[in-house]
Amino acid sequence: MVSKSIAGRIMELDEITITRAIIEEFTSDFLDCTDTDVALVGGGPANLVAAKVLAESGVRTVLFERKLAIGGGMWGGGMMMPRIVVQEEARRILDDFGVNYTEYRPGYYVADSIECVCRLGAEAVAAGAKIFNLVSVEDVMIREGDAVTGLVINWTAVGLQKLHVDPMTIRAKVVIDGTGHDAEVCSTVARKIPGALNVIGEKPMWADMGERIIMDNTKEVYPGLIATGMAANAVAGSPRMGPVFGGMLLSGEKAALLAMEKLGIN
Repeated sequence: MVSKSIAGRIMELDEITITRAIIEEFTSDFLDCTDTDVALVGGGPANLVAAKVLAESGVRTVLFERKLAIGGGMWGGGMMMPRIVVQEEARRILDDFGVNYTEYRPGYYVADSIECVCRLGAEAVAAGAKIFNLVSVEDVMIREGDAVTGLVINWTAVGLQKLHVDPMTIRAKVVIDGTGHDAEVCSTVARKIPGALNVIGEKPMWADMGERIIMDNTKEVYPGLIATGMAANAVAGSPRMGPVFGGMLLSGEKAALLAMEKLGIN
């Protein structure tokens, strides 16, 4: 039971002040992100790594996640057992983000999937990346000689309820599609500009092949648009990998470096 002396120390709160604080702080951050360097779509592990790498380099970075929580499929580990596997090549990224892990066998490292998501997100935000959840990307802007130059966004709830509410736009010099198996941004470009981009769709699971080829698939697939993570493999028609996440982490890092190269940042 809390003593009266301790309870008496709590300041008096005003609900309207709380409301105004949330609206004003959110609006200020959101307006700053309407014209940005790099916009990432999807809050999975690849884009969280990319967001940290970009923000640490001084790149104005914003990430949009349509769901309530970031993390993509990493939360559930393997079949709802909250553990993931990362291979030797990607272990340094776990170290960089401060993720704990154990060596199961040489070259196989096991980490807690929940800790991974929390640390990836926290480190990305600490580096300066802005993350907005419950925002869906429903279209792209294409300008300047057929290059992707921005995103068309709306609240996820609008889509879920099928409300007739017009979206708004943000401008970005580079867009990174990290929407996973559906490769949603790339699929939008392919659908709206016939012949511009071919999204083949992912093949059945083959962890070894999928992990090996994901780095080759992580690239600019259309001017101004980079595919990363499982979206990269889906565009190229490569296998899915299951609960091994080293390729996702490395793919996110490469996507960030490609974006910086386009921006003229070494």
